[in-house]
Amino acid sequence: MSGGDKLDFEVRPNPQPVAAAERAALMANPGFGRVFTDHMVTIRYAEGKGWYDARVEARAPIPMDPASAVLHYAQEIFEGLKAYSAADGSVTMFRPDANAARFNESARRMAMPELPEAVFIDSLRHLVEIDRAWLPTSEEASLYLRPFMFASEVFLGVRPSNEYLYAVIGSPVGSYFARGGVQPVDVWVSPTYTRAAPGGTGEAKFGGNYASSLVAQAEAIEHGCDQVVFLDAVQRRYVDELGGMNIFFVYDDGTLVTPPLGGTILRGITRESLITLVRQSGGTVLEQPVAFDDWRADAASGRLREVFACGTAAVITPIGQVRYPDGEFTIADGNPGEVTTRLRQTLVDIQRGRVEDTNGWIHRIG
Repeated sequence: MSGGDKLDFEVRPNPQPVAAAERAALMANPGFGRVFTDHMVTIRYAEGKGWYDARVEARAPIPMDPASAVLHYAQEIFEGLKAYSAADGSVTMFRPDANAARFNESARRMAMPELPEAVFIDSLRHLVEIDRAWLPTSEEASLYLRPFMFASEVFLGVRPSNEYLYAVIGSPVGSYFARGGVQPVDVWVSPTYTRAAPGGTGEAKFGGNYASSLVAQAEAIEHGCDQVVFLDAVQRRYVDELGGMNIFFVYDDGTLVTPPLGGTILRGITRESLITLVRQSGGTVLEQPVAFDDWRADAASGRLREVFACGTAAVITPIGQVRYPDGEFTIADGNPGEVTTRLRQTLVDIQRGRVEDTNGWIHRIG
């Protein structure tokens, strides 16, 4: 097995898969990220050897030495995407090539080896094929796929690891938010914490970014909110993104605005897809800074009609109320807006293969 652009995967079926009745019970109400399939994919990397030992095998604990580099120096990245049941009986994955590209962008930022796109997509396909029985069929459910990679070399020293483990696990999931459907969420604008600074790791899908957001998310929950909104780290004035989602503003003239990337915001695949869809339909999307003071003023004047967050896990979620240390305000009447609802339905229809995919975004598994 070579370290080139293609690898042969050794398939070792789980000799003790979850029984059909138990699987059905688990999938009846899976929540998000709590139920897992029978198998996983693993591939190893060694400096000078490249990628090797690609396997599809029973999902099981990963043996780890206490001196494994990831435990001390946090070289770890991940992705997230979904597989959907399509009306024609096939399985669709939405833009896995974009996930592969972002995975490698993250790898470069974290001084980790890149994984060839073909190998990345093959790893997803193998897991979906062997665990197809775990694919939900209901409208609000899907099979969430989590590719990740971490430094596995056993050493203590501040340098990039020479060994890595790449893996993919699968999880049947329902709605990201417990209330389900297209229900508005309340958000807390953090006065204390920031997510990323210019030159940092904000544009990498790196576990440390999410770890550093947890205290801010806890602060949001304390204030009765579902999610935290971060402001920029330099002026503490401009909206960056939520704890795990990008954000869009919809104005009374139909224009959509989303904060520019600039190295501090994750390059969201849902974000990019929405920009493309709106522009293809003749709409206007501007990537420009949005000051929190303007957000509040435009909501009060009625100029701002809708605000929504977006990401793979939550798809598109309307924001109803915004809270901050000095007060709170509501977006329009606090209900899902027409643009938010329409864009969500359009995106879901594409993802599930119900409408024509004019952008070549869908990867089908027969």
